Amino acid sequence: MKICVFGAASNEIDKSYIDAVEKLGASMALRGHALVFGAGGHGLMGAAARGAHKHGGEIYGVIPEFFRDENIEEIYANCTELIYTETMAQRKAKMEDIADAFIIVPGGIGTFEEFFEVLTLKQLGRHVKPIAIYDINGYYQKLEDFLETAMEQRFIRDNCKKLYHCSDKEDEVLSYIEQDKLIRYDVRELKNG
Repeated sequence: MKICVFGAASNEIDKSYIDAVEKLGASMALRGHALVFGAGGHGLMGAAARGAHKHGGEIYGVIPEFFRDENIEEIYANCTELIYTETMAQRKAKMEDIADAFIIVPGGIGTFEEFFEVLTLKQLGRHVKPIAIYDINGYYQKLEDFLETAMEQRFIRDNCKKLYHCSDKEDEVLSYIEQDKLIRYDVRELKNG
């Protein structure tokens, strides 16, 4: 299975996040999965790639050409395949296209946007791929609380809880991805309007 990991590019974060995501990348490779990611060499992107690489995992990096041309971010050097796109939107679309599943690890604005895009596309029936949040150090607890509030106030239907899984346990995240039933829900069960 090709699993896309969305997460931080920054190295300025606590080392516990980097260690946990490097271990996740290693576990993915040991379980026979390939990594799809944004091709960054730093932060949690780089950590996932290093972990996968140490255990012989295939690594598919996707990055816009201007990142290389303008030296915006170090590109991970050991990708099995490095795919260049013209724009950020094309980068995201390519990762979404080649991935069989998504794991969201801690990150910033870009990671939030990637999570909500794949979640929205699943809500709209555009894919049935499993989505899991790896909630390291409780990073996503306030987001989970916010989504609960949105459900309580009827901005989001309760059935949307079925679209993803959130856990602070690596094994539970990977087991969820591996055992997901790829159920196609009726859009009307998931969306008002």
